[in-house]
Amino acid sequence: MNKPQILVVEDDVAVGNLIATTLETQNYQFHRAKTGAGAVLDAVSYRPDVMLLDLGLPDIDGVDIIRKVRSWSNMPIIVISARNEDSDKVLALDAGADDYLTKPFSVDELLARLRVALRRVRYDSGKVDAQSSVYENGELKIDYAAGCVYRGGQEIHLTPIEYKLLCLLCKNTGKVLTHNYILNEVWGSPTLSDTPSLRVFMATLRKKIEPDPSHPQYIQTHIGVGYRMIHQQGEDL
Repeated sequence: MNKPQILVVEDDVAVGNLIATTLETQNYQFHRAKTGAGAVLDAVSYRPDVMLLDLGLPDIDGVDIIRKVRSWSNMPIIVISARNEDSDKVLALDAGADDYLTKPFSVDELLARLRVALRRVRYDSGKVDAQSSVYENGELKIDYAAGCVYRGGQEIHLTPIEYKLLCLLCKNTGKVLTHNYILNEVWGSPTLSDTPSLRVFMATLRKKIEPDPSHPQYIQTHIGVGYRMIHQQGEDL
């Protein structure tokens, strides 16, 4: 199996060295860029599996880099930034980032987020045909052709909105989806006043698909930002 290719975009030498050392210990291959222009060029040239991106670069803001890369690539982008406001996270995620890690960060958490991103890469590349008809994640199964949802072999009856929410989350397993993105995709109206309604629908969806809604194992809440479908298989890379 080929080693995962990681593009590290970080202008802070100390942080860049920490990330590089961490990747080396896990036997990942990586390339480093210190500017936004270099990051875009390397993304085109090296076609990495995942990009680790700092937002505060000297030439181009990281959010603009995300938008540029998203115009031609669906590779996972994990933001690693000192910007810790919810508005910064929402802006980056809405632009197309898959995940957001704030500095200072735990090396173990970085590796965990990276494994999630790489699992999505492998899932997308290896199960494209299967995903078009059936989705499976742990005990959760969606038969898209029949419009049916099952958990542990038992059919779950969802409302049309709940079904659309679940399909959207499952299609983006491992990726944080912002409130605005979900509202736009499901209702076509990303307005602030709709967020409480989204929370209500998400709560009812959890009651139906989660074995224990008070300790959700499928739908993870990112407070102030959005939601993520968690990959249930205990695979590692």
